[in-house]
Amino acid sequence: MSVRAHAITSSIIPHWDRELLFEILNNIHDVVLVIDSETTVVYANKAYAKILGVPVARVLGRRLDSIETASAKIIEVLRTGKPSQGQDHVKSLNIHVVGNSFPLLNGQEVIGAVSIFKNITEVVELNTELQRTKGVADYLKEQLEQWEHLPLSFKEYVGQNSRLKETLVLAAKVARTDSTVLILGESGVGKEVLARAVHNSSRRKDKPLIKVNCAAIPEDLIESELFGYEDGAFTGAKKGGKLGKFELAHFGTIFLDEIGDMSYTMQAKLLRVLQEKEFERVGGTKTVKVNIRVIAATNRDLACMIEKGTFRRDLYYRLNIVPLKLTPLRERKDDLMALSKTFLDQFSREVGHELILSPQVVRFFQDYDWPGNIRELQNALEHASIVASGTTIELHHLPAHLIPTYEDRSSSKEKPFDVKEVIGRVEKDLIVSALATYNNNRTKAMAALGISRRAFYDKLRRYGIEE
Repeated sequence: MSVRAHAITSSIIPHWDRELLFEILNNIHDVVLVIDSETTVVYANKAYAKILGVPVARVLGRRLDSIETASAKIIEVLRTGKPSQGQDHVKSLNIHVVGNSFPLLNGQEVIGAVSIFKNITEVVELNTELQRTKGVADYLKEQLEQWEHLPLSFKEYVGQNSRLKETLVLAAKVARTDSTVLILGESGVGKEVLARAVHNSSRRKDKPLIKVNCAAIPEDLIESELFGYEDGAFTGAKKGGKLGKFELAHFGTIFLDEIGDMSYTMQAKLLRVLQEKEFERVGGTKTVKVNIRVIAATNRDLACMIEKGTFRRDLYYRLNIVPLKLTPLRERKDDLMALSKTFLDQFSREVGHELILSPQVVRFFQDYDWPGNIRELQNALEHASIVASGTTIELHHLPAHLIPTYEDRSSSKEKPFDVKEVIGRVEKDLIVSALATYNNNRTKAMAALGISRRAFYDKLRRYGIEE
């Protein structure tokens, strides 16, 4: 301190009285708390009442160690004689404070302590919320990275549907193991495509992927198809015998499609192969050992079949280690236009010119339930690409079983000459078509339509078009 500063301070301090000191302390935004050697509160400023919500008169003259609302930091300083600084939590008020506490000394004797602190509860809560938000953001980032870094073999799947993403991320994880996989889903959802993706992302990708359609093989032939047979095993047997599908899949993967159509007897034989990785050929006695990875698939409800006694419970548990459920197309309409574009691009190359969907077809596709799923969509577009003479696919180019009949149209309750309804249908068709054309890019679609952003989103809500 300079001589001048010391002189000024020295001239002011003697004129201070208690009232002036209290006025200064009461105008401090931080809490000032003073206790004596018995922890009795001898002073608390106005900020104490404001921040802690406890009237000053209520604490003056009381021992601090008996007051639940106060921090214990100052008592610790009183007992140790060592200053302390940092954050504390006043449990009874559930508030967080930060500040300094220091002892009051008379020579070497501790005669009291002072604590100066501020309420930082809002800051702590904001930080907690920030951490929670960051945690959610990190989780979403991780999920996005998992999706973006899926093995190339999974890129055959088109779409951004959240349920599909979850299934593919899980499939990519299990692909790195040798665990048995059970793929569940309706006919046409792409179970074989997923099985191929899992195999091609596994350590067995350079070995065979052998497919067996359990529903397509006659009951009396399926055992010999799976396990092979020895020379002369039965009438008509190939000379020298034949290797079965399991032997062909040695060191690779066997895909048992439509496993729910396998007979109860064959299920027992299959269970042994899954458990022991060995079997005997039909007509043979030698045990054949195989190193295989099994992927099974079905469109049936196996749990229901177990209750009816048509599917073995032990086999179900053996297969159902990592179930992968594929969502039907009617539940992932958000991917419908992307899938349509993928198929149209393929068929455009085949027919030699660009193919697009008319607004009426887009609207029909969105309204249709697609019981045959992606396979039905692909077949419908392939049919239309052949029938259509120009670039635009219209309703009458679709397969006959899809085209709404005259009776269906005439039974509609819509008023055919209601101007507002007709204009509304046209507007909706145009918006849907624009979104399909620009891959759901709202900005480009509204620019092409020539309407404002506000009007565009108002029409999306009015016509029930998914945002």
